[in-house]
Amino acid sequence: MMSMSSPVRAAQFSYVGLEVNAETIVGHYDLDGERFRETVLLENPGGQNAAGVAALAELWYLIAGLSYYKAGAARQIDLGDTPVGVHGRALFEAALFEGLGEFSFRNDLPLDDVTIVGGRDVAPVAVTVSSHEVLTPFGGGIDSCVTVTQLSPAINQALFVVSPASGRFAPLEATAAVTGLDVVRASRQLDPKILERNPRYFNGHVPVTTMVTMLAAVCALGLGRGGVAMSNEHSSSAPNLRWRERDINHQWSKSWTAEQLIGAAIAERVGNDFVVASFLRDRSEIWVAQQFAAASQFHDVFRSCNRAFTQSASERMGQWCGECDKCLFINLVLAPFIARDRLASIFGSEPLANASRAEQVSSLLAIGLDHKPFECVGDPDESAVALARVAADPAWADVAYLRELATLVAPDRSFDELLSPQGPSRVPAHWLR
Repeated sequence: MMSMSSPVRAAQFSYVGLEVNAETIVGHYDLDGERFRETVLLENPGGQNAAGVAALAELWYLIAGLSYYKAGAARQIDLGDTPVGVHGRALFEAALFEGLGEFSFRNDLPLDDVTIVGGRDVAPVAVTVSSHEVLTPFGGGIDSCVTVTQLSPAINQALFVVSPASGRFAPLEATAAVTGLDVVRASRQLDPKILERNPRYFNGHVPVTTMVTMLAAVCALGLGRGGVAMSNEHSSSAPNLRWRERDINHQWSKSWTAEQLIGAAIAERVGNDFVVASFLRDRSEIWVAQQFAAASQFHDVFRSCNRAFTQSASERMGQWCGECDKCLFINLVLAPFIARDRLASIFGSEPLANASRAEQVSSLLAIGLDHKPFECVGDPDESAVALARVAADPAWADVAYLRELATLVAPDRSFDELLSPQGPSRVPAHWLR
């Protein structure tokens, strides 16, 4: 299929089968004759809406296949006999061309020549759900913590946690325990071949959040819950850069566009009573940081550093690394709301006080670069208004580079404006306080 020394594009990627039962979902894929299999274990499955669960599992199967498609970036995708539907196809195509946008950019591998064949219509399935019960995907960072605390107390809420086959993430588990809420769990067992860092395969970012969203929808529907409350804020829709007439967004999976496509694809299968929406859609990262600062019960356990969430358990860090873009961004947006000494005790270090990180902080502000980092960080305006507050705070007066950077930016929105609602939202009114 491919050279043993470097990746070569494959001819065809095929969807060859999906198995769904009460406790497992198994997707089977083929890349020019090489088979891949992904298994999802549902640790506490519900027994309701079986036909609807199977219908939503088909959407997960379509999106999850991109984790294996990317290995060969095949020029043709055969959906086979998979039920797809009009809106399901729109979601799949967007996940392919937009959700793999960063993958394409980093590999200098445009996918404009890819053709999609196969697939068939879907038949709507009647489901019964409780509109006042939701499942909240929980990642242990500031966004999902804020959703948990801000969702209306009239809503019966449970957390949804996805773990890899290598075991649960300790910081996530500790943060989830603070909520006191029930946890619904799933475990993704990726095909071992895709984790081997094989030089024959292309590598890169895939729309993981869309995959998690679909698994949350499967589990919520199986439990008769009427919705999934995501935690994707307004700036997740902001692209990193423009390349070959296409916006490239590391957070496409979390974007407003993706949310609308997911909602339409789900409604096509199970109707409009089941809702997937981001609770934070019309909120900025500045507002989220303000709300999180008041939720002190999470401060000593939460984690947003990606080095705590690697697939390999042996490579996970037990504390904030203090070096990555995510650590710097979370420090930056929390600094206007949490005292400097307290912030240092939470993180175990002071990334913002380290002048050697000036270039990284500059990248968050899009100074001297054509794009913000390929990370789940806010847009440059959010970073800039947070920086202005920190630079003007006497507690940070000894960090000269922060003041210097603050003079180089002119955000389009003010701090107060970013504490107000931003743009549209699909959140049902009864989810709000």
